[in-house]
This record gives sequence, C-alpha cells and structure tokens, in this order.
Amino acid sequence: MTGDLFDPACPTRQLLDRIGDKWTSMLIKVLAEADPPDMGFASLARSAPGISHKMLSQTLKNLCRDGLVARRVEATVPPRVHYSLTDLGRSLDGPLSALRVWAERHMAVIDANRRN
Repeated sequence: MTGDLFDPACPTRQLLDRIGDKWTSMLIKVLAEADPPDMGFASLARSAPGISHKMLSQTLKNLCRDGLVARRVEATVPPRVHYSLTDLGRSLDGPLSALRVWAERHMAVIDANRRN
C-alpha cells in the first residue's frame, strides 16, 4: 500500500519528516562513522555542533523508538548510556549520504539562485 504524502497523517510522510530533520541526518552520519560503533551521549553532543542537550535527547529517543538506533545502558554509577545504529539505521546511511553528496554538488548553484 502506498501512502498519501499530501495527508499529514500519512505514516510515510511522518517518517520522511523525521529522517529529513537536520539532526537526524547528522546523528545517523556520526553513528555510521563511529569507531568503535557505539557512542556515549557526551561524545554525540560534541560530534553534532549546535545541537542542544534537549534536542539531542529527543532526537535519540525518536531514533530508538523507530528502531534506527539501539540504546545500551552500562550499569555504572552514574549509568553510562551508549548509542549505535541498528541494521535498519545503517540501511538509512546510504540514502542520506547520497542526499548529502547531491547537496554538496549543487550548493554553489543553489546559493547563486538565492542571491538572484
């Protein structure tokens, strides 16, 4: 069944809205390039300049709920929380990477159009 992207209640539209968000795209990229493959909250915050702690927390919560990111809590005092991409999240990195490449190739033209 195909969704109706013009309907605000369409699940496909809602998912595209979420993955089109700048913080989602950035966090998917950061986690895809992470070595080791999981990162703590503070490391993610340092790797995504400009994101507030509230927005980082909210974005990670949404990504975990969607099954794109896994959350692992280490039983320490205080507890350490680690995030990593799931297989589903890794499958999203390719399409988002292609979109970033397209944006980088066309940014000069778009900037020129904006100035005119």
